[in-house]
Amino acid sequence: MSRCPAQFFCAGQFVEKRESMQTNNKMAVAPVGRLIWQMSIPPLISMFLQYSYNLIDSAFIARLSENALTAVSLSFPITTLMNAASIWIGVGVNVLIAGYLGQKKQDEANTIVTHGLLLAFGIGALLNLLSFLIMKPYFRAFTNNEEIYQLSIAYMGVCSFMQIPNMVHIAIQKMIQATGNMIAPMWFQIAGVVVNFVFDPILIFGIGISPAMGICGAAVATVAGYLLSMILAFALLLGKKQKVQIKIKGFHLQKQMIRRIFAFGLPSFIMNALSSFMVTFVNLFLVAYSDTAIAFFGAYFKVQQLIVMTVNGLIQGCLPVMRFNYGAGSSERLHSAFRYGTALVTGMMILGTLAVILFPAQILGLFTASEAMRSFGISAMRIMATSYLFCGLSTMISTYFQATEKVGSSMAIQLCRQLLFLVPSLWCLDKLFHLNGIWLAFPVAETGTLLVALIMMAWYHRKKS
Repeated sequence: MSRCPAQFFCAGQFVEKRESMQTNNKMAVAPVGRLIWQMSIPPLISMFLQYSYNLIDSAFIARLSENALTAVSLSFPITTLMNAASIWIGVGVNVLIAGYLGQKKQDEANTIVTHGLLLAFGIGALLNLLSFLIMKPYFRAFTNNEEIYQLSIAYMGVCSFMQIPNMVHIAIQKMIQATGNMIAPMWFQIAGVVVNFVFDPILIFGIGISPAMGICGAAVATVAGYLLSMILAFALLLGKKQKVQIKIKGFHLQKQMIRRIFAFGLPSFIMNALSSFMVTFVNLFLVAYSDTAIAFFGAYFKVQQLIVMTVNGLIQGCLPVMRFNYGAGSSERLHSAFRYGTALVTGMMILGTLAVILFPAQILGLFTASEAMRSFGISAMRIMATSYLFCGLSTMISTYFQATEKVGSSMAIQLCRQLLFLVPSLWCLDKLFHLNGIWLAFPVAETGTLLVALIMMAWYHRKKS
């Protein structure tokens, strides 16, 4: 079919406009390797800091007693679920603000800021209340040890108050990042981690004029860290140089905006919430063996999260690069970013695997591990560490699907990892190999997930060609 000159003119205008946009955007012209490093370092550091809170707490609490460490381990699924809710709101506002700013709709972007803050405060308060209501029956389901039960209640009773500052500072972090500022949010997270690190030993063991508060001291230090991050985040948001502002004049709640915040953040919530359910499910198996097994897994999982989620920060830095070039129709740069990111992920996961395999005793030493814990913990860590590389590669493929608008495929890979493969692997291998079977379930599930991811990738490219 022939085209009229007007059609050619319009098409030419479109191509010229797209080429101009590409030329002026670093995503289109900067060397891919350097670009990925620039985009990845801030979220990598942010992820490292975010997941260092619980690790620091556990390392200091372990010096009180193994029962105290078990109490924190039992609390971990609750705090993880609370973090997932924070990320839900944060990602939702991030996507919407970035979109509105791209469309030069400043008023709408500012309206999202106000909605995000109100949701963060409101849902944070609701989750605070819910944690108080559920924690007693929850902890009773996992232990008959009265000391562990009381310590869990004491720790979570204080940690519940972290949720409002946690939700607010993550929401503001994502708001600022949506404007293109990836550095500033990192600093209020650093400040929070430093406060937690400094006050943990002071409040736990009683240094100077501070009385020894034990496990409650660790919880207070955590809340104080989040509170400082929130205060600094607010100070940053209220600054005159920010590209988004809190809208007060003429503001009214809009149900449609609230629904969109929830909708855009839901996939991130599901992926993070699955970790909480997974730890809870594993604990249900471990409770049949010993409290020491629960304490060990809680400590180990914090190490795993620190490694895996730090690498995930790098992967998230690859996402906007792949997403932009997919939208721009630059398949060469898209695949170059995927290959470069995959190489970096492979290298980092190999280093993480080697660290755990070579130094399991030293890592357990951070948690003052007993001989009973060491007797199975050293081999258990080595078994589970073999899953890291598979996890990194499948997550990279999942991110590729996310960047290329194959959200269903991306979600399917995450569900395979945390649910579809892990749950039956735990059940079967526990029956066959008992406690060792639980540790084996992780590399088995990750291997299966990677195979599915590779098959989906091959099918996608075959269909495309």
